[in-house]
Amino acid sequence: MDGLLKELQSLNIGKVKENEPLANHTTIKIGGPADIFVEPSSLEALEKVMDCVRAKNIPWRAIGRGSNLLVSDKGIEGVVLKLGSGIDHLDIDGTRIKVGGGHSLVSLATLISKKGYSGLEFASGIPGSVGGAVYMNAGAHGSDISKILEKAKILFEDGSIQWLNNAEMEFSYRTSVLQKKKPGIVLEAVLLLRQGEKEHIVAEMQKNKDYRKETQPWNYPCAGSIFRNPLPNYAGKLIEVAGLKGFSIGGAKISDMHGNFIINAGNAKAADVLALIQYVKDTIYNLYEIHMETEVEIIGRK
Repeated sequence: MDGLLKELQSLNIGKVKENEPLANHTTIKIGGPADIFVEPSSLEALEKVMDCVRAKNIPWRAIGRGSNLLVSDKGIEGVVLKLGSGIDHLDIDGTRIKVGGGHSLVSLATLISKKGYSGLEFASGIPGSVGGAVYMNAGAHGSDISKILEKAKILFEDGSIQWLNNAEMEFSYRTSVLQKKKPGIVLEAVLLLRQGEKEHIVAEMQKNKDYRKETQPWNYPCAGSIFRNPLPNYAGKLIEVAGLKGFSIGGAKISDMHGNFIINAGNAKAADVLALIQYVKDTIYNLYEIHMETEVEIIGRK
């Protein structure tokens, strides 16, 4: 690993750190160290990193802005690639836009709304990256990424790069082919929007943003929705009716505002969150015989 670290540091590819705490890079402020942490300065730099990683057969993992993510207290083995500045380019061609995987989803939605383009109103307040949103088919308010994605440029584990169209992404509720079959990094996405009335779009964005502020605990570190909705039921409602709002284990607490959010109430560990997730699963199954599945992605050393 030392050899890889020195090689990456010599390539002038962006930020390269050893044993970087991933709590610094997740919205819930939890996570042990990455053996090697890289924030590439460009797509070309990212490809150089992957060439080195592949040549040495080192495990790797990509992250975006760290939402919808719970990292083990023991950290992540190998190389963690953070897609952020440098991979956040944006090319607007009317209602067709090409955007880098590291671009903030909420800032993109805000920018696009001010131009009078419709299709991203649902993303107001979703604190992730475009790449992460495509990876998990992020959505809210009755819409999601699958409704507007034309194609995505993916860097696969073997180093190959390929554009996948909407059908090839195999989107379903909060998931895509990248989770189910073909792990990869979303380098770019092409989104197809619609011309709309600027005032109406901006008002819809603000309404969605206000709703999140009123119903979700964004004033505390959290990872977003913890469980998938076991349709036709809703995870938050089931947890609330079960009387679990406010229940805590260690520094992890089920939000008093919304049952499907676990907050870091103070120095929480991943182990606290995992224990709380299991407690919720057991309680809901015992009460309703409903299996709860996590929406938050749980990664890192066991």
